[in-house]
Parts: sequence; C-alpha cells; structure tokens
Amino acid sequence: MSARENILNRLKAAASAAPLATPDFSADIYATPIADKFETFKANLEPLGGRVFLTATSETAAQLVGQLSRNESWGTTVCLDPKLRQLLSAHVALSNDLDDPHVGITPCEFLVAHTGSVMISSAGASGRRLHVFPEIHVVIAAKEQTVAYLDDAIKNMRQKYGDNLPSLISNITGPSRTADIEKTLVKGMHGPRSIIVIVYEHDGSL
Repeated sequence: MSARENILNRLKAAASAAPLATPDFSADIYATPIADKFETFKANLEPLGGRVFLTATSETAAQLVGQLSRNESWGTTVCLDPKLRQLLSAHVALSNDLDDPHVGITPCEFLVAHTGSVMISSAGASGRRLHVFPEIHVVIAAKEQTVAYLDDAIKNMRQKYGDNLPSLISNITGPSRTADIEKTLVKGMHGPRSIIVIVYEHDGSL
C-alpha cells in the first residue's frame, strides 16, 4: 500500500468513527470540592514560600505581628490602613514613610483557597504601592474572607463594589519571583521577598 493510500484509508476510518459526546457545560469545572477553605489556602501557599498563621482574634494577630517584628528585627514598618494602625499601634512601631519601607502591612479583599492567593485591590488606604515596595508583605485577614475559588472572589468583588470596581485588583501567590534569566529562580525581583498572612478567626473590631 502506498503512503497516499494509507493516508486516505486513515482519513476514511476517522470520518466513520462515532462522534464525540457533547461536553456537559453545566457541570462543575473543579474536580474536587474544597471542604476546609483555610487549610486548603494554607496548604497551597506555604509550598510557594508564603507563611500562614491562624490566631483566635484580631488582637492576638496584632500580638503575633509584634512578636515577629522583634524576633526577626524588622526595619521600617509601614501600615496605612486606619483600622489596622489602631490595632497594631500597641505592638509594633509604625511609620508612614514609603521612601524605603522594610515591611508593609495591609488588609486584603479575599484569600483564594484553590490557588493559595491573596486578592488585594487599590480601593483601601494601602493603595497600589504597599504590597510592592517593601521586602516583607504582611497581610492581616479574617478567616471568613477565605473563598474556595477565584471565580468566587470575583463574584464577591462585583457584589461588594458593583459597577465601581477598584482600578487595581491583583492576586498575590507567594513571594515575588522570576526565573527569566538562565532559569535561575530569584525572589524579590518584582516585589516582596516574603509574604506573611495572619488570619484571625473571630473579632468584631475590624
């Protein structure tokens, strides 16, 4: 059999094959539902270099920030969010100087369990810079801000802001890193070298 005949026969066989079943576009796109959102978030972020802590209240979260600051000898620590500043002021020295911050402390919009991502926006007092300039980015969030999937976070953002979405919405998944140059992984290339997420379970003060 010539090559031409072989190709024609294969084309005829393919044309006579049973058609593929139509996909169920209404089915869930995720194979496995997420039972414990926080534990999934933690399990997905920590292998990427993020550090995740769970505390009982926002006050114990603030105490942990003070402990980390002392133990790790943090330099200039900046927090621009008024509620977080009030919470943290008794535990860590805070600055407003954005010229050369070592640590930036911000709230977030949501924690995305499926990807281990922190969703932030420019809507709050922290703006666009505080999660990019410092060497260490500290996020303080309530456990109830954890959602299962990215589309849940996007849906919640639309419910929260309506047609007035923030001009910047970003997902942070671990410390800033790149391997563009000779496939060598470098951290801190485009942002913080370290991300710390402190999640509190219960509190009505924030």
